[in-house]
Amino acid sequence: MGIYAIRRSLYIIPTVVGVAFIVYCIMSLTPGDPGRLLLGLSADQSAVDAMNEQLGYNRPFFVRFFDYLANLVQGDLGVSYRTRTSFTGDLFARLPVTLTLGLWALAVSTIIGVLIGVLAAVKQGSALDVQSTVTALLFASIPTFFVGLLLIYIFAVTLHWLPASGVSSPAGYILPVVTLTAGTVAVVMRFARTTMLDAIRQDYVRTARAKGASEARTILKHTLKNALIPIITLVGVSFGAVVGGSVIVENIFNLPGVGNYLLVAIRAKDMPIVLSCTVVLAVFFCIVMLIVDILHAVVDPRVRQRYQNRRRA
Repeated sequence: MGIYAIRRSLYIIPTVVGVAFIVYCIMSLTPGDPGRLLLGLSADQSAVDAMNEQLGYNRPFFVRFFDYLANLVQGDLGVSYRTRTSFTGDLFARLPVTLTLGLWALAVSTIIGVLIGVLAAVKQGSALDVQSTVTALLFASIPTFFVGLLLIYIFAVTLHWLPASGVSSPAGYILPVVTLTAGTVAVVMRFARTTMLDAIRQDYVRTARAKGASEARTILKHTLKNALIPIITLVGVSFGAVVGGSVIVENIFNLPGVGNYLLVAIRAKDMPIVLSCTVVLAVFFCIVMLIVDILHAVVDPRVRQRYQNRRRA
């Protein structure tokens, strides 16, 4: 298992390099330059050229990219064009906010989605099944930013129960977490219901019932374990959706996280910060997918058997 984890972790390197190159290309092809954005539209072109030269933006395309990769290998994530501060210092100040928001949203959406999905599958055709299906379709159809603005209006502006922005207290995370959870829990619930229904119809479930096993034992011991295998994959992929959604949510609720920092850097065409934010988020996503692969091997004995057969070969 240890060798399997090491081999899977090596895939992070080409993934991160590929993501960084795609983002670098997009940022390079977009109109504008950091010198003009920093100095303003009224600045002289000579001053703008001097600023771009100072920032190193006038160097050739591949020279800048490979210099960034060389610095990345050495642990240097770059310096902001806009603030002239190191990204590493800003990262340690902002990353806890993004991780807290993302992990809470992922945990809440997984627990609620799987629980409701399993109950809806077990009670197929009941009022619970119909209501959960309609609610899931409703929340999956509403954009994240609209949910956030609606929650702010109801719970912050009208009722004054929760803060509308900032994370000066734990209560500041409630509305952002609910906003991120709304769309993700709907997807997890629908997928859990579908996989659970598929597992319930299998022959081994009918055999367990024919042998006199109770419904609770059949669901928990036989059906749920097999239904969790594809759900684990979905939860890992959902982490990417949560990270992407955090960029919007952090901006709506004015949270000092990596997502908000990334959005400001994109507007200013602050390429080192955009690249480093993307790399950090890509690494976390790759780590989550590595954990998903390991959990697959733990839950599904067929995965372990295939890996053992490869080692013997």
